[in-house]
Amino acid sequence: MNSLPLVSICIPTFNGGKYLQETLNSIQEQTYSNIEVIVSDDKSMDKTLDIIEKFKPQSKFPVFLYHHKPKGIGANWNNCIKKANGEFIKFLFQDDVMEENCIEEMISIYDENPAVGLIASKRSFIIEQNAVGENTNNWIKKYEDLQSGLTQKKNNVLILDKLVFKRNDFRKPPFNKIGEPSAVLFRKDIVNKIGYFRTDLRQILDYEFWYRILKQQPILIINKPLVKFRIHQDQTTNENNKRHINDYNIYDKILFKEYLNLLGEEDKLRLKHKYSLVSKIIRKLKFLFNVKMKVK
Repeated sequence: MNSLPLVSICIPTFNGGKYLQETLNSIQEQTYSNIEVIVSDDKSMDKTLDIIEKFKPQSKFPVFLYHHKPKGIGANWNNCIKKANGEFIKFLFQDDVMEENCIEEMISIYDENPAVGLIASKRSFIIEQNAVGENTNNWIKKYEDLQSGLTQKKNNVLILDKLVFKRNDFRKPPFNKIGEPSAVLFRKDIVNKIGYFRTDLRQILDYEFWYRILKQQPILIINKPLVKFRIHQDQTTNENNKRHINDYNIYDKILFKEYLNLLGEEDKLRLKHKYSLVSKIIRKLKFLFNVKMKVK
């Protein structure tokens, strides 16, 4: 009987054949042994399914492939979690790669800090030739260190707690202070407390989920890259931009409804002015008064 907790590596796929084999190889090379792979596929039309089927007999661990009716990326992520058998969820996207010690180090940190809600790590970058250029260089410069100035360190681990919400720079880019899904690991049963990923969101659904965890429990960031995040022209962020999909216009409303009491005073005042019913009534009355005075 294996004394190590089972970790479910969750891979939501859609037409991921170009980089998927490299992703799977990084799982095969993990130093942590008690794992399973959960693939939830949104009707891929390329070689994704063939790659998965060929990988199954070669793997040292169970590989489960589930065919999912496309209902958005959040629904596919949630399907991965629902199908997982493990105590822990480790997302890995179809174009990203784990360092060989990724899961072992994350589980080790969890063993030392059982009260935390999520473990993440720094990440390095794989830049495909079609993404080389000034835009990518500027993006990396801006988003390479998501926790810059935000954390207290202990034994090379960065600690985030609810005080993060009160910081003056919390509402300043980068809005995601934790990392992409490939960079995190969390207990499956956390969804019983905070719910699943929101299916009405496309761009901010990952860190909206992380922040729900952070409201309940601290988050730890291992201060070294344990995953490689691939930058290329076909990644979801670029596709969303091409289709003018933008969740950021409702981010403030989410903060107002779910996090208002945790925010700093400046953010509280700004959001109350923007969304509270009392503020809206006062602004309406002022407008009517000004109109009346002009008529006179």
